[in-house]
Amino acid sequence: MQLLEQAQDGVRLSVSTPEDDIRAAAAANDSLILEFEAFRDGRGFSLAAILRGQGYRGRLIAAGKILPDQVRHLRRCGFDAVELAPDADAAPWRRMDQVFSAAYQPASGDDRLVWRQRHATSPVEDTAALAARLNSQWADAEPKDLLAAVLDPALGRKTAAVSSFGAEAAVLLHLISRVQPDLPVVFLDTGQHFFQTLAYRRELTERLGLTDVRDTPPDTAALSASDPRSDLWRSQPDACCAIRKVEPQARALAGFDTRITGRKRYQNSQRADLKPFEAAHDVLVVNPLAAWSADQVEDWLRDHQLPRHPLVEQGYPSIGCWPCTRAVEAGENARDGRWSGQEKTECGIHGRVLAPAC
Repeated sequence: MQLLEQAQDGVRLSVSTPEDDIRAAAAANDSLILEFEAFRDGRGFSLAAILRGQGYRGRLIAAGKILPDQVRHLRRCGFDAVELAPDADAAPWRRMDQVFSAAYQPASGDDRLVWRQRHATSPVEDTAALAARLNSQWADAEPKDLLAAVLDPALGRKTAAVSSFGAEAAVLLHLISRVQPDLPVVFLDTGQHFFQTLAYRRELTERLGLTDVRDTPPDTAALSASDPRSDLWRSQPDACCAIRKVEPQARALAGFDTRITGRKRYQNSQRADLKPFEAAHDVLVVNPLAAWSADQVEDWLRDHQLPRHPLVEQGYPSIGCWPCTRAVEAGENARDGRWSGQEKTECGIHGRVLAPAC
């Protein structure tokens, strides 16, 4: 645990700040300073654990009314550093941070847990090992069979799908409707979708009989503070995506340890090595259509007479928010119309713990 005389970088927030505001700040900042208001106030510990559990990889600094006796718990909940009070002696903090060498409960830190040491002959399978095992067993399976394997209760996963209800979304959603139509499906209602996308979302949901599609809007306070004129996409597209996609998605999928996406290898070069199963920290990411070609997608849409997104006929093979999406020209890749003229190729959600397909 790093000890700081004065934290220089980071947004400073009281631990009494509403959780949604904390999440919004985390989505937009690489460093947060959480100010404890009382020695017995546990909200800071909870907030750190929640942020780390939802994939926040930035720097967390504890400040305010905290004691050396709490330093180890601060670290295990996910804090990287402590801002010491003026003239505080750092020695007790260092001593208390080194008192114990094992822990009994899982946490954000990298401690070796006592119960795992006791059962070293049968270790708990981590997410990376699970993804590797499932790839070896199911990588060549048909998408429907792969989905059935992931959704088998025996696997013990809490799963949700994510969908943009874009140009090719109907294929994955159709497969889900045939395996588990009540599976939670998260739709990020960014407030900047094409009207055609919103109409298509309603049509496809009803047509396929999906019973748990969850519209997830951005936090209104975060929008008011950072994008009051709804034009942040012009100057800071990454920040716009963070507010309208990354943070809402983290909030919507908190508690799920498995997500299903519609990503495919042919969509762009960044996805060329996509595997059916991936580990994103502690989350299992399932890409049932990873190996499918564009022709296979088209064949499925045609053979099952699935409705198409209205913008497809107008030259939009990949559809996101209207300000950052254009029609593609002949010879371009499907996603070349996204953030055209910029180095940006992804909205950022695929780099976090929970990430839907754009």
